[in-house]
Amino acid sequence: MLKPVNHIQEKARLKLIESYAILDSLPEDDYDNLTTIAAEICQTPISLVTIIDHNRQWFKSHHGLDVLETPREYAFCAHTINDPSNFFLVEDATKDDRFFDNPLVTGEPNVIFYAGVPLVGNDNLPLGTLCVIDNKPKTLNQSQIRSLKALSKQVMNLLNLRKAKSNLEIAMVDLEFINKELESFAYVAAHDLKSPLNNISSYASIFLKKYEPLIDEEGVRYINRISYSADKLNKLINGLLDYSKNKNILTEHKSEIVLVEMIKDIERLFIFENNCSISLNSNIDKIVTNAHALEQILINLVSNAIKYNNKPKTEIEIEVTENNLYYCFSVKDNGPGIPKEFHIKAFKMFEVLSNEDRYGHRGNGIGLAIVKQLVETLGGSIYIESEIGKGSKFIFTIEN
Repeated sequence: MLKPVNHIQEKARLKLIESYAILDSLPEDDYDNLTTIAAEICQTPISLVTIIDHNRQWFKSHHGLDVLETPREYAFCAHTINDPSNFFLVEDATKDDRFFDNPLVTGEPNVIFYAGVPLVGNDNLPLGTLCVIDNKPKTLNQSQIRSLKALSKQVMNLLNLRKAKSNLEIAMVDLEFINKELESFAYVAAHDLKSPLNNISSYASIFLKKYEPLIDEEGVRYINRISYSADKLNKLINGLLDYSKNKNILTEHKSEIVLVEMIKDIERLFIFENNCSISLNSNIDKIVTNAHALEQILINLVSNAIKYNNKPKTEIEIEVTENNLYYCFSVKDNGPGIPKEFHIKAFKMFEVLSNEDRYGHRGNGIGLAIVKQLVETLGGSIYIESEIGKGSKFIFTIEN
């Protein structure tokens, strides 16, 4: 008996097998169906899908055979994988110097005839074989050989699909963990911001009460704006904290919003931006939705329109319409525009489209991802329309 030698890239081959997480997995109908078809086409009692491990031949599917594995040193398939580009055929093992005294030939399951096709993965590395076996001498015609090769490709398709599904499941678990970590971080960060914002508002009020007679009218106006902005941000943070505890709160806690007043509130937050105008274009006066969520969406979009604008004067137009199902919003600016290839990437977490804003600061790639999440939680969707040099328009819907 001639024992099979290890594959020339055995270490890499075994690592590839490990990446499929297939060894010792449970039987699956898809593989069993293919071995059944192979046995029918080749008119053999046995057909196998084998994986050649470091010391054994393991059967993912074993049509016509009760055992789950055999030692690698006896395996015909261990010879087959050493030439992954060829079809391996033994018409009569009892007359073959390599196999005549092999225990699998002299004893059960009496392998006399063997035909195998390597299952080839990345870098031309073989995992195992699809093979057919008979206990009497025979051969295969060209049609049967072609069919067996075609079935081997289907086995590899199943293996690759299984691997892709497994990798996707792992990625989903990792993503869920990251999302939970981000939600936890957002909650802690928002909670920690409340204290300094309360201090800003309180100190501004105390400062104004004590020193108002010594400050001119413009100074008083600035102090009042500081206090207003701190209070406004505090309310937004409270809304985010409620959202982090229960996402349903966005759809359950709705209130009537006067659009003109909301836009004026947003304008006050950006009052110190020079040469910036924010206008409202709407044929409706009031809407009903979650105010904190809508404010967060609009503030983020307006802030981006200002930060990344390259014109002497920033012009932002907010348009609101409605139909039977949705409110439709658009936030249009006169900035540099966004290339089409970035229209989807812009909403991905940690995706930064520009190195720096007009103030020399680099973004964190979180803002638009949160906007998208808020919009979708409110039952809508968001997308971008843009032309380079002529500005951008962020269009989103929310259920009414």
